[in-house]
Amino acid sequence: MAKPSSGRGLFLTEFVRSPLNTASVLPSSPHLSAPMVAPIDARGEPTVVELGPGTGAFTAAIQQRLAGRGQHVAVELNERLADHLSERFRNLSVVTDTAERLPEILAHHGCGSADVVVSGLPWSAFAGGDLIDTIASSLTSGGVYTQFGYTWTRWAPPARRQRAQLRAAFQQVSLSPTVWRNLPPAAVSVARRPRSATHECIDGLPGR
Repeated sequence: MAKPSSGRGLFLTEFVRSPLNTASVLPSSPHLSAPMVAPIDARGEPTVVELGPGTGAFTAAIQQRLAGRGQHVAVELNERLADHLSERFRNLSVVTDTAERLPEILAHHGCGSADVVVSGLPWSAFAGGDLIDTIASSLTSGGVYTQFGYTWTRWAPPARRQRAQLRAAFQQVSLSPTVWRNLPPAAVSVARRPRSATHECIDGLPGR
């Protein structure tokens, strides 16, 4: 059960502290959350990993979608935001670490792969060029990765570079319609069927 959020002020504070490591001045809206979490299966026991959850805009939508099923692991580098998430969401596993260590994080939680990875990471997190491959290789063969981007940055070099990386790492990449009711307006990239998928989890243990 989630506690009421008071994260908007915290989000702004952390943006001012470190604007390169915080995706926006404001948390994402519920209107953007919907397409971000839509690929999560409404049945079964999916493993969902959230990268850069911030104050929990997508976290709340994931928790509602899962309704107590499966595993939900949030990877947040900012310790203040990680503490906020731990206090707000009781059924969430919060890891204070970098997204680059996703394979080790999954192994620590008893699974070699995720069914869905939802990312709220800023552009700076992808500057090294290897994170998309790390995410793809951490997904099951039918896994899905979602990443939002602001509409006004769609043709900027970082956005074009990331689209090329997604097409190289996944067999299918699509873009949602613009979510005008988010501030700023944004769209969601949905990448399916990773080209270098890990084995699926069986009974909570890493696949062989």
